[in-house]
Amino acid sequence: MQVNGVIGIAGVLGLLLLTGAGIALVRREGVSARWLLLASGLVVLNDMLLTNVYGLLPTFIGAGDYNWQGKLLGLGATVAVASTSAFGWRHSGLTLRQGSPGRAWVAIVCVLYAGLFLGLALLLPNEPVSQDQIAFQLTMPGIEEEAFYRGVLLLALFRAFPERKQLLGVEWSWGALVSCALFGLAHAFGFRDGHFQFDPLTMLVTGAPSLIAVWLALRTRSVLLPILLHNFGNAIVLLV
Repeated sequence: MQVNGVIGIAGVLGLLLLTGAGIALVRREGVSARWLLLASGLVVLNDMLLTNVYGLLPTFIGAGDYNWQGKLLGLGATVAVASTSAFGWRHSGLTLRQGSPGRAWVAIVCVLYAGLFLGLALLLPNEPVSQDQIAFQLTMPGIEEEAFYRGVLLLALFRAFPERKQLLGVEWSWGALVSCALFGLAHAFGFRDGHFQFDPLTMLVTGAPSLIAVWLALRTRSVLLPILLHNFGNAIVLLV
């Protein structure tokens, strides 16, 4: 059993609950404890499946350098949650239908996002890549992570933090910011060598772009564009 992984997710869970308690103390509209606990449960479930239940589940699919099985398990759980009456596919953003307001701005943001990652790809040195690596980066990270973080988890956190603020054409909440922080922590925070470790640079390069993904998900009411841009950003550095 991967004990470090269990301790790491316990740390993330503690940070999430402490953040929720802090916001509940200072904000007038408070926090829905029910939805905060549900969001916490989703974070734990997603982490368990991505790690193949912390190494307890044998690998049946895609044994190798890329976590095909964990991603597929996580995606399956996300789709199952979105299929429940408490969530729903449309409310969770798991739909191809795009919201109509501000499509020009959506297009501009998408072009700028893609241009940023193309520029980074041109600046960064490239190494030989395998077909498996390209196939994985063109599919699983964006599909699984966006469906979860910008889909069901974002919905649960929006309901956990009911306060809203209109900005840049969408309604933001503390839930949007917390979802971005959790996405960054999933990449930058962990428990290794007997202590918690945190990489601020990784947090920045993962958490900051997720704000754009959240804006797109809220604007279009779909995770389609965040998925496409996420996978583009992951793959372009391998292809250019």
